[in-house]
Amino acid sequence: MRWIKLNRSKIKVFGKPVKILMKGMTAPEEHTHFLHSLLTNNIKALQPGSFNYNLWLKQNGQPVGDFFVYRVGEYYILDTEKPAHEVIEEFNRLKLSLKVFFEDLTSEMEHIFIFGEGSSEFIESNFNTKLEDLHFKEVDGLIIAKNPLRLRQTGYDLMGDLSHVREILPKDKSIHEKEFEDERIRNCVPKIGKELGEGYSPLEAGVLNYAIDMNKGCYVGQEAIARVYFRGRTPRVLTRMVRLEGEISEGDKLQVGNKAVGIITSLNSEGSLALGYVLRSLYEPGKELETQKGRVRLEESCEQERKS
Repeated sequence: MRWIKLNRSKIKVFGKPVKILMKGMTAPEEHTHFLHSLLTNNIKALQPGSFNYNLWLKQNGQPVGDFFVYRVGEYYILDTEKPAHEVIEEFNRLKLSLKVFFEDLTSEMEHIFIFGEGSSEFIESNFNTKLEDLHFKEVDGLIIAKNPLRLRQTGYDLMGDLSHVREILPKDKSIHEKEFEDERIRNCVPKIGKELGEGYSPLEAGVLNYAIDMNKGCYVGQEAIARVYFRGRTPRVLTRMVRLEGEISEGDKLQVGNKAVGIITSLNSEGSLALGYVLRSLYEPGKELETQKGRVRLEESCEQERKS
């Protein structure tokens, strides 16, 4: 088991039920309608004690940010890397006349993520709690959530007053941001500003299975996502790759001869393992490609099965 203190914003989103469900409303609560119409996953289907992962898109389908959305009773808590004041300012602009309210809880909610072998045993023995994936419980003022998506392995978010939790965590299992980023790359997890950014469709990043609900109806960027989806396979695929020789850097183009066929988007701290996009027509595990100053070998793609 390993653990890390995450510096992420927490935003409470709340409102009141409407007396009459107006035309165009997707839910009887205005705050649920607001999030459901803005984000990519099915907010309306969330039950108290459950959460999901969402993208926030521009109209052209390009990601602006991402959120884990936790349904806590009648309100939601958003967990994001984006500064809370920036999100709240933009959400206040986007809500128009909707009676939706936002509160920055970042200072009140510390966040520790524990993951790997032994993490489930730690949660069970210290908090007498067993959880299913994408579910959480409130225990002694803490939110404890089983989150298999943050690093694509067994992991738990602990959020709230963590003074007691820090006392029982093994200090020699703490890791830093650099090691956490290396683990993200090793596990093929796309990141906002890297694999999820301008110039790439989220569908190329392999997040469809857990970040986008194709049956939920309209949301910002939905038409752009649908156009790519119904064409069939995306033109590029996100893949992990190993440096074989020379030097590689983020932003390096992958080449066949003088033709660019892909790009490196993330590189680990040792410069030995990377994530990047490559043309689907050329992709195959084990294939070697050149960069300006090095050579890489493609490994497994980061794609997951398409939703039916």
